[in-house]
Amino acid sequence: MALSRLDNLYRQVILDHSSHPHHHGVLDDASTEIEMNNPTCGDVIQLQLAIDDNDKISDIRFSGSGCSISTASTSMMTDAVIGKTTAEALALVDQFSELVQGKDVPNIDDLGDAQMLGGVAKFPARIKCATLGWKALEKGIKENQTTTVETASHCDTHTEQD
Repeated sequence: MALSRLDNLYRQVILDHSSHPHHHGVLDDASTEIEMNNPTCGDVIQLQLAIDDNDKISDIRFSGSGCSISTASTSMMTDAVIGKTTAEALALVDQFSELVQGKDVPNIDDLGDAQMLGGVAKFPARIKCATLGWKALEKGIKENQTTTVETASHCDTHTEQD
């Protein structure tokens, strides 16, 4: 099956984020740190957040090892949420979760490059890969934890059955 020009563009952007992830590394002044893994794919992500006094994500970094989709998605997520309040970031987590399940998302441009991962909906086994970094962000914000090791499972994505 031939890829359309748009599919090829999306593929190139995803490969670029995977090969050269944004905000990759360790954040020395993190206020929140969380680790999540995907046992199915072997992805492991450590996410660190710096949240300022105005409840804005002033910086974010991630490290670990993951598949191309996981790494690209987390890189895209860091671009989308930096400078956002935690409430705005959580709204983006919900929008992204809906997107990768093939649902219509209002204000899709708010997701930045991450909107290009909408095609993941065609591959249910990859949804967990795409949402791993986003789930780590959600957990980190909601629990404001310093260190947690969490395993995500396929059942962790929001579905119609939930």
